[in-house]
Amino acid sequence: MKINRFMIAAPKSGSGKTMITCALLQLLKDSGKNVLSYKCGPDYIDPMFHKKVLGVPSKNLDTFFTDEKTTVQLFLDERADGDFAVLEGVMGLYDGLGGIYELGSSYHLAKVTQTPIILVVDAKGMGRSVIPLIAGFLAYDKAHLIRGVIFNRMSAAYYEILKPLAEDELGIAVLGYFPENKDLQIVSRHLGLCMPGELEDLQGQIRMTAERLRETADISKLLQIAEEAEPLEEETVVEDSVETSEAMRPRIAVARDEAFCFYYEENLRLLEQTGAELVYFSPLHDKALPENIHGMLLGGGYPELYAGQLSENNAMRKAIRAAVIGGLPTVAECGGFLYLHTSLTDREGHSCLMAGVLPEKCFDTGSLVRFGYIELEENSEYFLPRGSRIRAHEFHYYDSEDNGVDCTATKPTIGRKYPCIHVGENHWYGFPHLYYPSCPEFAEQFVEKAAQYKNRFK
Repeated sequence: MKINRFMIAAPKSGSGKTMITCALLQLLKDSGKNVLSYKCGPDYIDPMFHKKVLGVPSKNLDTFFTDEKTTVQLFLDERADGDFAVLEGVMGLYDGLGGIYELGSSYHLAKVTQTPIILVVDAKGMGRSVIPLIAGFLAYDKAHLIRGVIFNRMSAAYYEILKPLAEDELGIAVLGYFPENKDLQIVSRHLGLCMPGELEDLQGQIRMTAERLRETADISKLLQIAEEAEPLEEETVVEDSVETSEAMRPRIAVARDEAFCFYYEENLRLLEQTGAELVYFSPLHDKALPENIHGMLLGGGYPELYAGQLSENNAMRKAIRAAVIGGLPTVAECGGFLYLHTSLTDREGHSCLMAGVLPEKCFDTGSLVRFGYIELEENSEYFLPRGSRIRAHEFHYYDSEDNGVDCTATKPTIGRKYPCIHVGENHWYGFPHLYYPSCPEFAEQFVEKAAQYKNRFK
């Protein structure tokens, strides 16, 4: 399949990847191209931002979560010949698992998907020193994927001097520059919530950034590089000939609003492919759960920022507690796990009542509790077959009085193990954000439990 594509990567975080990526997505969208975006790594914010603010479909790709073959297939899913894809890297180009392995790095993803790389280099405070910096990255690029460079925070006058020097000494295309502009704060703004009142301002900033980049970068050369990307071989998948009618599909209620917004689109799609019908609801705004549901998914997000509103919605708290205690198959991750506690206490000591499914309390620790990739193995066999593992990621400042002991988490780089997760016949609650395609059996078991719950009432 011929997908025109490039990756925006950088030597380090904070170089301007997100700003340049957003501007290029806007330019491609404005040109009428069918553009899609991908974020390298376990990041919910950028895909949500691309979709909500830019209106560009977005998903995650992560070579730690999935093997190379699966990663390529996830990249190609629902794509068509001639589509444009922009991949946004994570951290520094070569920073992978544990910061030292290639696995999970932007570079590994570019290798797996055979994607040309455009390196965004923050040139603020640098002169000719940017040339040996780029030379080092080129020397490390054994697959010869780095095809161009864009300088960030550089003046027009200095760019005209540096561009021919860099191209002559490095033999690489210098595609443009972006001047320093303190009025454009896209990176810092979007890393928090995109509130409805902010959308117009954010969209305006992106349009200004895109127009500026149109003036200072060689967009036609960038598109040429994208069009030169090699075709990827798509795996032939034999579809199951048995189709499930809508009436037979179990309905899984998915919490999705300002407080619960961290979802891998691949997880939701896999639940649907496995046979579920997803119906969305808001624990913040709705007073009742959707009708005729047979399972529930409470994803991560920002319940701590909306604790007061969640607490005041007594009807929803009681409805969720009654449903879960009544045996409704339920998966709750991170923010969803917090919501199921008796109460949530913020850093100032203010407590708000939550759903009360779990008798324990949760609280802000004031510092990062657990962070990074893990593999989870279940002690029983309720959601995971014995011996199988699902890959996940943790990143939270809140903690619980009881994190559970029904799974064993293993840190892949150092092998440290610790207990976590509350698991039972019909429930899975814990802090880790799961990536279902790393172990499709989890999604299959969840949907099967929902189907069994549905059959109880026939």
